[in-house]
Amino acid sequence: MLSDLKIENVAVIEKADVHFASGLNVLTGETGAGKSILIDSINAILGNRASKELVRTGAQKACIWATFERVPHQVQELLSQAGYEAGEDLLLYREISREGKSSCRINGMPATASAVREICAGLVNIHGQHDSQNLTNPARHLQILDSFARNEASKAAYYEAYRQLIAVKRQADALQMDESERQRRLELLRYEINEIEAADLKAGEEEALAARKKVAAHAQNIARCLMGARQALAGADDEPGATDLLGGAMNQIQEAARLDDRLEPALEKISDLYYSAQELASWLSDADEEYHYNPEELDQIEERLDILYRLRQKYGDDIPAILARLEKDRRELDTMESSAEELEKLEAEKRRLYQKARELANALTQTRLQAFEVLNKRLSEELRFLNMPGIRFALQHTRGPLASSGQDTIEFYISANPGEEPKPLAKIASGGELSRIMLALKSALAERDDIPTIIYDEIDTGVSGSAAGKIGLKLKETARDRQVLCITHTAQIAALADHHLLIRKNVTNQKTYTEIHPLDEEGRIQALARIISGDNVTELSLANAREMLHQGGA
Repeated sequence: MLSDLKIENVAVIEKADVHFASGLNVLTGETGAGKSILIDSINAILGNRASKELVRTGAQKACIWATFERVPHQVQELLSQAGYEAGEDLLLYREISREGKSSCRINGMPATASAVREICAGLVNIHGQHDSQNLTNPARHLQILDSFARNEASKAAYYEAYRQLIAVKRQADALQMDESERQRRLELLRYEINEIEAADLKAGEEEALAARKKVAAHAQNIARCLMGARQALAGADDEPGATDLLGGAMNQIQEAARLDDRLEPALEKISDLYYSAQELASWLSDADEEYHYNPEELDQIEERLDILYRLRQKYGDDIPAILARLEKDRRELDTMESSAEELEKLEAEKRRLYQKARELANALTQTRLQAFEVLNKRLSEELRFLNMPGIRFALQHTRGPLASSGQDTIEFYISANPGEEPKPLAKIASGGELSRIMLALKSALAERDDIPTIIYDEIDTGVSGSAAGKIGLKLKETARDRQVLCITHTAQIAALADHHLLIRKNVTNQKTYTEIHPLDEEGRIQALARIISGDNVTELSLANAREMLHQGGA
């Protein structure tokens, strides 16, 4: 349960330390005194959305601490799984900066708001002022019924089958394209594949062709230069070449070296020059054949490069990209050509999954219908106690197509008077009746969960007199097994509290401050008297307050 709440710089609350006890805790005070700020603070500490508007004017940040005792076992398990210290006591911290930044801590360790929200969902159940009005929204009725049915396993099993069904259906739909569109796509794929395959592309081919084109275009000039070089080396007609001259020089040095062996190095050098010149002349003679001008070869290169250019324009920036496109087209063609067989398999799987999902949806429907029978009986008992004995509930239920939540469309109907046909809840119930119906629902749902703290924010809206007294008794009854916090403007409810807190606002130096005070018996008498008669507290209202406390067991 929530034992302590500490607040600093939250809206009009500069600083407050609030202790909550077990049983029924009632909070009273004038409208605008700051009661809803406590609810906002508890919502924030539980990881729910918190606006920077919560930060008190002039403050840098708002801080909230909350201590919980006797933490439920399932919450301790979640804490342990998330790596936090888990025990019967739990300390939460939330900080909101003026810029809107937020930080959280669990037992002193950093945490995200979403982690706090997930872990602490089993600590507090808050019934806000607008929940009763939400009852008029039929979309909420299915959620309420499922909460009472506790059919999470059935819902999970159904949803898994439904998810698989939708996935298979999407695959089948993707294959079931219009036949003319399918044929058009097949023809296009075959054309692309044939065109690319016919080109017989090879990696690096375009670069090699470009280099060869450059050589072929200048073949005549290259051949002329090479011929001149060869003639300079080998000679021409009756003119000696460099090799002849080098040969003559080598013979002369050889003759001299026979006479003086110191000339041997010179002989070696001239010999190297001679044989190198001969070898180069021979190479130039062979190379001359390669550079004969061939207009047909140049035309062939140009034609091949043109083919590659057109393919690049259509299928990719380079040959690797074109070949990748070819593989993609081949895979798509294989898939489409085998789509008839694949579609038949998918349709069979879709029928199987539909049958499975429909069976699970029927099972889920039964959990809801059975739960409503129990809920209806429980609500009738609760509402009879809350001075609404004539209310009769009915369930407007239709089966429809499978959806993520099942096949059921559900709406609560009520008959306010005997003999009247049930009609939609939104059209029949008044504000006070909605408050009591919501309390009855909350009371019934509370029996199905282990949440230790329930907060009611003005559950008595639109209710007065004996009906308000009955609401107080119901809250008192609920508080026997768990902690109940209730914000109220009704003396009948406040008189039944085990612990009474007064929220009071005052203005000092043109600043608004909210204070929270636990009340002793005399303080409770004064507070009840003000609820009864306003600021003009009389002896009669004080006497009535004492009598109410006496009857409430205070």
